[in-house]
Amino acid sequence: MSDATPTTAPDGTTLSDRAVLRIAGEDVRGFLQGLVTNDTARLPAYAALLTPQGKALFDFIMWADGDDVLLDVEADQADALARRLSIYRLRRVITIARDEESAVHWSREPVEGAQPDPRSRALGYRWIAPPGAPAEGWHAHRLSLGVTEGLAELGSGETLWLEANARELNGVSFTKGCYVGQENTARMHHRSKVNRRLAVAPDDATDPKRRVAYADLGLMVTVRRAEELGNAVVPSDREDTTA
Repeated sequence: MSDATPTTAPDGTTLSDRAVLRIAGEDVRGFLQGLVTNDTARLPAYAALLTPQGKALFDFIMWADGDDVLLDVEADQADALARRLSIYRLRRVITIARDEESAVHWSREPVEGAQPDPRSRALGYRWIAPPGAPAEGWHAHRLSLGVTEGLAELGSGETLWLEANARELNGVSFTKGCYVGQENTARMHHRSKVNRRLAVAPDDATDPKRRVAYADLGLMVTVRRAEELGNAVVPSDREDTTA
């Protein structure tokens, strides 16, 4: 159980396409602080591991669990993220592994002890607990708010982190100091040079920038220039969308 575990919760809340990585050992927060885009001193937090050029490799939500940090990550990418983080571990006494007894849970409505999604309160509430019945409606809700996540939507090393709406989704700290990909990310922010953004729009197979389509919802994730969003939806442009 993590610090984000409610005492009571409704049934049907497990996000079956998410997994939990547990990072335990020596100064876990210090280890992550020099790697990820957000400040490990303030958890839960949305963050990413980037390429040196500032492009997204993995995105995840970080949770505190005592001295450990739990990563709420796309299930299909959990093992790849664990391997990538292990490259940076060097001689630190740190373990990075799936926590098979834990799962990510979501509710549209408040749940006692759960936390608002750190990307936006409009997304609902999340927590870590043993797995249960699958949640319904999460993907439609997330996409309706223009929020993108995961490999299919962000790509692997294809999308600059600020083009993935990281600033609007509280996914980056501009005061925490250096991390992988920080230089280009900070330059874009200070120069206001975010020319393109990931967006959710009605599906259009002729769209040359269409990244992935969801036929059951009639939606797609695409890349649009900031001045050409049209009927596309992107997250609200606020400094703190959880406020």
